[in-house]
Amino acid sequence: MASIPAQRTRPRFNIVMVLYILFMLLPIYWLINMSLKTNAEIISTFSLWPQNLTFANYATILTDSSWYLGYVNSMIYVSINMVISLVVALPAAYAFSRYSFMGDKHLFFWLLTNRMSPPAVFALPFFQLYSSVGLFDTHIAVALAHTLFNVPLAVWILEGFMRGVPKEIDETAYIDGYSFPRFFVRIFTPLISSGIGVAAFFIFMFSWVELLLSRTLTSVNAKPIAAVMTRTVSASGMDWGVLAAAGVLTILPGALVIYFVRNHIAKGFALGRV
Repeated sequence: MASIPAQRTRPRFNIVMVLYILFMLLPIYWLINMSLKTNAEIISTFSLWPQNLTFANYATILTDSSWYLGYVNSMIYVSINMVISLVVALPAAYAFSRYSFMGDKHLFFWLLTNRMSPPAVFALPFFQLYSSVGLFDTHIAVALAHTLFNVPLAVWILEGFMRGVPKEIDETAYIDGYSFPRFFVRIFTPLISSGIGVAAFFIFMFSWVELLLSRTLTSVNAKPIAAVMTRTVSASGMDWGVLAAAGVLTILPGALVIYFVRNHIAKGFALGRV
């Protein structure tokens, strides 16, 4: 008898979930819908699908160097940031997961507080520093600035995964004659490969969508796509179609990353502790 109410509430729950998913997907559908319309149609009429289907907006982005170079610049500094953040975070997370030292818990929490700081706090110091040393408007400048937030996040995630690996594996490898670099690269790293993938996902997502630092620290040569999208504003108004197409193409890299790490995202949201 107790199972009957549960059976009755399940269809209602499914309906609510379907409606919620449709509500969440509506902005993405509307963005795709706008990207396949002309600017005149977007402004003049309201329609649930394009009346005159066009791919001219995508052609504009893929043929105009000022547009597609924005994607190239974003991918370059995001990739550099991912490599630097993981290279720094892996040994740091291993130290936190395997050793105890004075102030380790306070230092570990302090790392996370760096991630809580808004990027606007560091925009001016980074701008003055990079201008003085000649790093302004370079990919490495944005990549290094993003490590301030991504390294603590990667350490926090990787430490949870590493803590789940028994310490006996380390001891056995040392008994077998493995040096620490060889053990870490050939044995330990494959054991936490899913954690590395999740950490790389979060690093990518933050660096890809972050706008303030990337726009402040670049002007021409390393200008990201988020900053290039402001070019759609002119005296004649907003070029909605091109802007929507740029938004769709901006979503694609993140969607691909989510697809490849989809089986490990839940553990990543729990910081490796599930």
